[in-house]
Amino acid sequence: MSKLNRWQSFRCALSGVAYVLRTQRNAHIELVMALLAVAMGIILQVTRLEWALLVLVIGMVFTAEMINTATEHAVDLATNEWDPLARVAKDAAAAGVLVASLTALIIGILIFGPRLWALRPM
Repeated sequence: MSKLNRWQSFRCALSGVAYVLRTQRNAHIELVMALLAVAMGIILQVTRLEWALLVLVIGMVFTAEMINTATEHAVDLATNEWDPLARVAKDAAAAGVLVASLTALIIGILIFGPRLWALRPM
């Protein structure tokens, strides 16, 4: 693969990221939550390991959202009629986003919860 082809592949991938962030309402929510988590990480001075976990789950949620979007569009392209297997494919892809998001929420609670709890007035 030439350098030009690699660059074109990278540009296509960035185009996919931009499409998802531009068109998917849930991706907007996920982006706000990711930015909030990063801001809290900076303010609450999380450790290097905690940063690694935050980056991992943020990436996991966005990856799941992009796979979900691709699945939904591919299914829509494959059939214009209602099909129970199409519904299963879409529901399973959406479930992947849900599981990734709940995992990220739990990680966030484990990282930020004790720090926030320690800040409460007595």
